[in-house]
Amino acid sequence: ALSAMPRKNIQVSVRTRPTSNFAQDELFVDSSSNTIAVSPDTGPYVETMGPNNQQSNFKFNFHNVMHNVSQETVYDSLARDVVQGVADGINGTIMSYGQTGSGKTFTMIGDTSNFQHRGIAPRALSHLFSEVGMRLETHFTVTCTYMEIYNERVFDLLESVDGSAPNESKAHEFTIVEEKGGKGVHVRGLTEVKVSSEQEALNLLFSGELGRTCAQHKLNRRSNRSHSIFTVYLAQRSRSGVSDKVISSKLSIVDLAGSERLKKTMEGGGQAIDDTLKKESMHINQSLTYLEQCVVALSRKSADGSAAHIPYRQTKLTNVLKDALGGNCNTLLIACIWGESAHLEETISTLRLANRMMRVVNQSVAVEVTDPVKLVKKQEQIIKELKQELLMHDALADRTEQVLYDPYTPEQQEELRTTLEKYLHSDQADDDELLGSFHSVRQMRETCRLFKELFKQQQETTQRLMTAASMQLGGGGLDGLGLGGGGLGATTAQEAAMLSMSLGLGDGGSGGNNGGQGLDGQGSSTAFGELEGGGGFGLGRAPDGARPT
Repeated sequence: ALSAMPRKNIQVSVRTRPTSNFAQDELFVDSSSNTIAVSPDTGPYVETMGPNNQQSNFKFNFHNVMHNVSQETVYDSLARDVVQGVADGINGTIMSYGQTGSGKTFTMIGDTSNFQHRGIAPRALSHLFSEVGMRLETHFTVTCTYMEIYNERVFDLLESVDGSAPNESKAHEFTIVEEKGGKGVHVRGLTEVKVSSEQEALNLLFSGELGRTCAQHKLNRRSNRSHSIFTVYLAQRSRSGVSDKVISSKLSIVDLAGSERLKKTMEGGGQAIDDTLKKESMHINQSLTYLEQCVVALSRKSADGSAAHIPYRQTKLTNVLKDALGGNCNTLLIACIWGESAHLEETISTLRLANRMMRVVNQSVAVEVTDPVKLVKKQEQIIKELKQELLMHDALADRTEQVLYDPYTPEQQEELRTTLEKYLHSDQADDDELLGSFHSVRQMRETCRLFKELFKQQQETTQRLMTAASMQLGGGGLDGLGLGGGGLGATTAQEAAMLSMSLGLGDGGSGGNNGGQGLDGQGSSTAFGELEGGGGFGLGRAPDGARPT
């Protein structure tokens, strides 16, 4: 149950982008106490502008504050524990958030031309395959997917791995699904590439990174215009074959697109805004706004324990990140800020969301599923052993009759049906001899099933005869019922005899031995029955003047 899972808050760290114009008089970073204080300079206050109710001082506390640190320090201090948890069977998500140009992609991917400046993703892959190589008693299956969400559409960044050209129409074929156990929330239809080495995984990472949608603007020469998610799935099982359990986990490396303002990203104030850039900015800011709405709802839910609605489905980004936000996952958020005076407003917005993210509680536990192939083999072996035990039991019990444990063949079913029909029409004295004794559960089940079929057939026959009788009463006798000349096409001679007996008809349909009373009491063939002494009439219509006695 979820209540029994370990509960852990999302880990939040802030990383500042190195800059020569750091706002040291307005932004105060204390790495020892993991606090950041912001006191923006709003300029001189003019009384004619009315009362100033704007908050002027902000102070935030986080789990970690990284100021002017190296890539290696970021990974060892923050991401290593999450990646180690993935190797141990716990889902993990590492995501970067911040304004455009604040260093998110550099933190996650790093400098591809400098090995020392590689980011979290390459280091995580190296860490994972190092763990895989050390655990010789466990067999690992590693698969990778890489996707981007551009203008609220999902694109597969690995679809051209097999050499085929990218197909934009495939963006509409991807659906976000949730699988209980195993993958959890994932995108169905993405290319899943099985890898066996660190080098193969790095090739997928960097080839997919080249396929991302980018653009150049004033604040960033290579601004990513989409959210990207690189996911590594691990499935581990014992090599000894003792256990049929498979432990599934996944590592999601999320590089979010940066929030931006068009007046800051466009070159020159008088230049017309590019329509494509405007549309991209609108979708980026919209998805990040919905992300903040989910975080706010989750923080309130964690605070008061209420079953509040979480709007995951408002956008594809929050829907894909459902496991990372309040689900079964160890989540790390790295909030990147650009500590210059011109970007203090965006810095405060980033720090506010990061502070709210600290209140979100996840529940993480290892996901164990049963290997279906091993389970089928195990069940087949159990069935084989049980059949051998039954045969041994029959031999020890000295059973001379043939005991059937397998499903009945059509010939055996017909033989049993014939025996049951004889049993139904026999005298009570012959019941035991015909029915015999039961030797197996299979025989009892087959007997009950055939009894049910015979009973349904009898019901259908009776219903058909009664329906025909009610429709044909005006014809008189069996001929009037259509039985004499084959009027009921499917009615057999045996059924006609049964109907004749039940209706009290003679050979000529005259109403039986005593002569039936018609509607007018003169023996009409349109109705039959006789007056009973003491009250009422038999089968048929009573005379109009008759009254109950």
